Amino acid sequence: MNSLNELIKALAFASAKHRDQRRKDVCASPYINHPIQLVDVLTNEAGVTDINVLQAAVLHDTIEDTKTTKEELQQHFGQRICNIVLEVSDDGNLCRNERKQAQISDAAELSNEAKLVKLADKICNLRDVADNPPAGWNVHRRQEYFDWALAVIDGLRGIHPGLESIFDETYTKRPE
Repeated sequence: MNSLNELIKALAFASAKHRDQRRKDVCASPYINHPIQLVDVLTNEAGVTDINVLQAAVLHDTIEDTKTTKEELQQHFGQRICNIVLEVSDDGNLCRNERKQAQISDAAELSNEAKLVKLADKICNLRDVADNPPAGWNVHRRQEYFDWALAVIDGLRGIHPGLESIFDETYTKRPE
């Protein structure tokens, strides 16, 4: 199977898993738009072509936000992709603040592939929070999200200067 086939397979899987989900923005955008945006940032803005990174980017929220199991990911995409997805997935047993702190604390220990996915995820999330924020998020909540995302990214810097520059540029959209 070639890389394009592998990416399409991941897109089809993620689309099926996220089919009934919506983003928290006012428009309730289809959730699948988010993983597609990650792949777009990685490939078209940052020049990342590693198929493991691209597949993991498409699948990055399946464990955390759907009923997908790690066994299912292993079966369909192999251990490497599953490991990357698990690295970027929050521990659902932790409370919100503990999950956020864990992302900051664990950032430096992520694999290179997971760091790229995490960077793209934070870029896309910041763009969404700046341009189409979740319903009910006031300016203070949006500022807190930007500052937390910066703390996460600061813990994994050095992996891809171009992607980090895109993050820094996106951070300048922090609401004031």
